[in-house]
Amino acid sequence: MRFFNTAGPVRCSEHYCLPPLSRFDLPEILSLIDQKKYFILHAPRQSGKTSCLLALRELLNHEGRYSALYINIEMAQTARNDVSRGMKAILSELAFQNERTLGDSALCKNISRSIEDYGEDAALNVVLSELCRRLKRPLVLCIDEVDALVGDTLISLLRQIRSGYPSRSESFPVSVILCGVRDVRDYRIHSGKEKEIITGGSAFNIKAESLRIGNFSEEETKSLLFQHTEETGQVFEEDALNEIWRLTCGQPWLVNALAYEVCFKLKEGKDRENPITKALVTEAKENLIRRRETHLDQLVDKLKEERVRRVIEPMLTGEIFEQSFRTDDIDYLVDLGLITQAENGAISISNPIYQEIIPRELSWEAQSGMALNTEWYIAPDGKLQLYKLLKAFQQFFREHSESWTDIAQYKEAGPQLLLQAFLQRIVNGGGEITREYGLGMGRTDLFILWQLPNGESQRFVIECKIRHRSREATIQRGTEQVVKYADRCGAEEIYLIVFDRSKKKNWDDKIFTEDLTCEEKEVTVLGM
Repeated sequence: MRFFNTAGPVRCSEHYCLPPLSRFDLPEILSLIDQKKYFILHAPRQSGKTSCLLALRELLNHEGRYSALYINIEMAQTARNDVSRGMKAILSELAFQNERTLGDSALCKNISRSIEDYGEDAALNVVLSELCRRLKRPLVLCIDEVDALVGDTLISLLRQIRSGYPSRSESFPVSVILCGVRDVRDYRIHSGKEKEIITGGSAFNIKAESLRIGNFSEEETKSLLFQHTEETGQVFEEDALNEIWRLTCGQPWLVNALAYEVCFKLKEGKDRENPITKALVTEAKENLIRRRETHLDQLVDKLKEERVRRVIEPMLTGEIFEQSFRTDDIDYLVDLGLITQAENGAISISNPIYQEIIPRELSWEAQSGMALNTEWYIAPDGKLQLYKLLKAFQQFFREHSESWTDIAQYKEAGPQLLLQAFLQRIVNGGGEITREYGLGMGRTDLFILWQLPNGESQRFVIECKIRHRSREATIQRGTEQVVKYADRCGAEEIYLIVFDRSKKKNWDDKIFTEDLTCEEKEVTVLGM
């Protein structure tokens, strides 16, 4: 029985999958190869890059016009600036794959000698030249995980390939595909030898194109899920299909991980007689986030980087702190898959799962210190008493906000993160929080859905604003915004929280509660 794959290259005989060669523009790639171009193929981690390269290798070797090799050079990452060690690892992988794929074992005997005779900064060039002279067909070389290399080893690799480029018609690969998370133009390589930063564009200025593997489309996502139905008879309800698409926006690993969790891990989902429902998808999503699966853990680790913070923090608060974002920061986060950028330049966090996990992880330290019982904010009939919870947060914020934001990396987003940490107990108690960010709009919106024992639900919206102008102007603008948001969500209770970051005011001036009416809707405003 096939299953949804969440680790390693896809095997269509073992996994539900989309044909790897359908994931990119195959005619364009074949045209670039025929034109003897060197080019880049990049995509976020676990998007199917390796599967695509392996399928391309098989296609080229099967057609018989080219000899194609695939090598993964991630093992050379630990060499860092030790070029000799790094090149030995790369040449070992090249020799192994050459014997495995093309049946040629000659390279295996010459690795150490090549480095000794020609030096680490020429050995790869020489070995590739010798290999191409022996082959009967032109060589296409696919190099995976190229951006895993660090420092002088990466510089040497790029320069050796570049130096062989003019000879590609006679004694060098006719086409080289460099594959990784990032476009080579964005590499900033710290050279230990040259004591400076070398850009990837200068070290590899022969790149013809940079191609990106995208996410699944909605149609592709549902096509993948339907393969499970075809093989097992287990159906996905329409709401479940739509929810998987909404939560993942087609990110390949998320689609497969969510589907695997709901169909192969959850007890109810493993019973093929049961349909896959939206509720099961929600449960599966929570499990993935709580377990911090490797893909999500790698994502969280990137949040520690300063260039990531410079982009994500304003998105969490809705505030723009600087005149403009740095273009290379935006490009970096797009390459990582953390954000998307529309044609008009607008940026957003890539999907609702990332939207949820980012603030949850950034506020984890605060959450871990909030071990409070649920009884005091849940009524006997099971209803959530959100007003009671927010009033408690108002006092909590007064007592703890300064000490917590002092140690938080995302200081400007501290109030919003602390609130979300406080409210996270709602999710842990059986509710859902949906986060919406309004970059440049000066707000963060939260939608809370609370399930009642009788099957009904409560709907709440909270809008967070940082006070910059007068209290009256901030409240007026905030109530107008939150009422529109509440109307869109069908919320029954509406809250506006105004954070006053001024250090000159005392807390008695910052703390207040007001009940207002806007467009015939009641809005509770809490200042802090």
